[in-house]
Amino acid sequence: KETSSPSLGKDRADTVIIGGGCVGVSLAYHLAKAGLKDVVLLEKSELTAGSTWHAAGLTTYFHPGINLKKIHYYSIKLYEKLEEETGQAVGFHQPGSIRIASTPTRVDEFKYQMTRAGWHPTEQYLITPEKVQELFPLLNMDTVLAGLYNPGDGHIDPYSLTMALAAGARKYGAQLNCPVQVTNLKSRSDGTWEVETPLGIIQAKRIVNTAGFWAREIGKMIGLQHPLIPVHHQYVVTSTIPEVKALKTELPVIRDLEGSYYLRQERDGLLFGPYESEEKMKLQDSWVTNGVPPGFGKELFESDLDRIMEHIEAAMEMVPVLRKADIVNTIAGPITYSPDILPMVGPHQGVRNYWVAIGFGYGIIHAGGIGKYLSDWILEGEPPFDLIELDPNRYGKWTTTEFTAAKARESYGFNNIVGYPKEERFAGRPTERTSGLYDLLKSKCSMGFHAGWEQPHWFYKPGDETGYKPSFRRTNWFDPVGREYKQVMEKVGVIDLSPFGKFKVKGTDSVKLLDHLFANVVPKVGSTNISHMLTPRGKVYAELTVSQVYPGEFMLITGSGSELHDLRWIEEEVARGGYKVEIENVTDEMGVLGVAGPYARQILQKLTREDLSDGSFKFLQSKHLKLSDIAVTAIRISYTGELGWELYHRKEDSVALYSAVMEAGQKEGIDNFGTYALNALRLEKGFRAWGAEMNCDTNPLEAGLEYFVKLNKPADFTGKQALRQIKEKGLRRRLVYLTVETDNVDPEGNESVWHNGKVIGNTTSGTFSYSAQQSLAFAYVPTELSKVGQKLEVELLGKNYPATIIQEPLVLTEPSRMRLQKKGESPKI
Repeated sequence: KETSSPSLGKDRADTVIIGGGCVGVSLAYHLAKAGLKDVVLLEKSELTAGSTWHAAGLTTYFHPGINLKKIHYYSIKLYEKLEEETGQAVGFHQPGSIRIASTPTRVDEFKYQMTRAGWHPTEQYLITPEKVQELFPLLNMDTVLAGLYNPGDGHIDPYSLTMALAAGARKYGAQLNCPVQVTNLKSRSDGTWEVETPLGIIQAKRIVNTAGFWAREIGKMIGLQHPLIPVHHQYVVTSTIPEVKALKTELPVIRDLEGSYYLRQERDGLLFGPYESEEKMKLQDSWVTNGVPPGFGKELFESDLDRIMEHIEAAMEMVPVLRKADIVNTIAGPITYSPDILPMVGPHQGVRNYWVAIGFGYGIIHAGGIGKYLSDWILEGEPPFDLIELDPNRYGKWTTTEFTAAKARESYGFNNIVGYPKEERFAGRPTERTSGLYDLLKSKCSMGFHAGWEQPHWFYKPGDETGYKPSFRRTNWFDPVGREYKQVMEKVGVIDLSPFGKFKVKGTDSVKLLDHLFANVVPKVGSTNISHMLTPRGKVYAELTVSQVYPGEFMLITGSGSELHDLRWIEEEVARGGYKVEIENVTDEMGVLGVAGPYARQILQKLTREDLSDGSFKFLQSKHLKLSDIAVTAIRISYTGELGWELYHRKEDSVALYSAVMEAGQKEGIDNFGTYALNALRLEKGFRAWGAEMNCDTNPLEAGLEYFVKLNKPADFTGKQALRQIKEKGLRRRLVYLTVETDNVDPEGNESVWHNGKVIGNTTSGTFSYSAQQSLAFAYVPTELSKVGQKLEVELLGKNYPATIIQEPLVLTEPSRMRLQKKGESPKI
């Protein structure tokens, strides 16, 4: 029940949630239910105003991602019980849903999605055309080749859902105030906030922006430009259709992927909503430049059926009874899109105690699960599982309004596009964030997009089929990558590693800070190590390369996708512990060149007076030196596992450095290599990757990272106590190293691993091993099935392939081979 005259009720709160759509209300419900006192939600007009009230309300277990499936699963399970718990009807229908495949490639995609779903609790089936017709008898079966069926899917009334969550939130003690507009936000020196409203000021420990398409205005109050843009989405409702009325049970929801629309039963008629192509779709970009009109709340846009005509025709073709139906209603309303269609959820880098849950293209299905996810994170200080794909810090200064608009158009138009492995999308590229070598290399290779950067995936040679040719099987890059692999193993290769995240940490407390943050010891001056930041529960929050470059001054290196994710964690620790340090993010100012292979030393030695011999420049050492008169910080380390250096330098020197190295290596046959070959090289060496073998779902012991975790070091690093307990209890699963006997397909990661007819685990990454000439993968399996020699199966494109756990690594690293050679043993390569 809405109170007639608004009041603040209190001037202090633990958490202030700004925005009363389904996501904000769900967060209030979950925080209050978990026992948090003083939860206040402020909504400027009324609950559900914005995008919630007019949504089509679709709910599905399906998601092509991995951990987002958990969000969908939790939402549906919550919505099933909500009426009973709160006494409020929610209008939840669960007739199931079917995605329609009408091309052979789409059938492949369904098989690809089946192996990714096999190790999750979600029910998902690949069904025959006969079964599709049985479930949806009104379908024209001419083009149907298969269906992907999720029982339990359906739709819910968004208004009733939000009101039920609101009733629950109030029952558990949260305060929901409307209409109360937030007019300004002020951060205080102690990290708390002053939230200004026409009715007075609330002091809050933290604020959460859940303001939907007003989220940008809230961000602007504190100097942030959230990359969000409203898109026009239309759906159409028909009058009663006799054939629908005659049915005994409700039709499942249909998603015709080639026609690019969803269709469901609405009373005795049908409702369908298309996603039109990027050329035809409409953005409300005036709201980005001029702000959202102040009074906009429960308004809609003008409908425009011409824009969606081809989809209406496709729907009439697929469901012929539509031809005779009358359209009684067309809803055209704003939905907020982020550039990649995924929401932004979590704490924001650079601002203390400011959290977001914004940019939901599918707010109804995400509301329940995200409310729980964020509530757990707020209360426990770490995310309950890994969702880095939703990290608000995946965007940065490079995410301009033009980029956001171009990407939102593409993402909307690509809603039902085939989702290939190693997918690239080209709108809005390149951003302003390019490496110094971009112009030199762009025509010579296939570039990949990494956190705004362009990085070579693989290079072209005469006779290659060039360009981006995605496939579920081996495709045009397969042989060229083998060529680059051989180049690094037998001669020497050069790779642009400039996208790495790079931070400088210095100050009186720098050693103390890093000793507390990292599970490894702090490296000595001139040394480098691999270190992990763990969460309080002992999960792997990040993996970085740490070098002490001068006494008390460190260089920290992380993967491109983790730059601000890791920086935020470090800054948070500095603020919490009051450490006296300075942290500088030098990611965009520094270039990095990797040089690796048997001739790496010989070539670089031609460019410097510094002695690069093994005795003078050991593995995992760092030095400042000049190469061809260019100042570099050189670290003897390489993710290829071969003899190599990473050369850190000023971005403006990249071209000169690259040209000097290439020139010096002419005699040795130097050449470029890209990240695909790098991945094959690192997997053969048994090197783990953050985001695959380890993340916030895994602890370092099960991931086989004991070597880097110093439980006996004096410092009480974050996660140390939790790890001791994990060790005492013993591990339930382990990361194992598999060869897989496949044909024209290789493991990617996230596929189901089978044993005795049951799914028992999942792969984390995979490649074709060009040395063993067979597929290779890392996988998590139960401890009792983790012994070398164990036979398992890996499911790829609907077929189970034989797999065997082998001793890792397949290929010894160069330093290990050298050690064995010194002892007079012959190393395996």
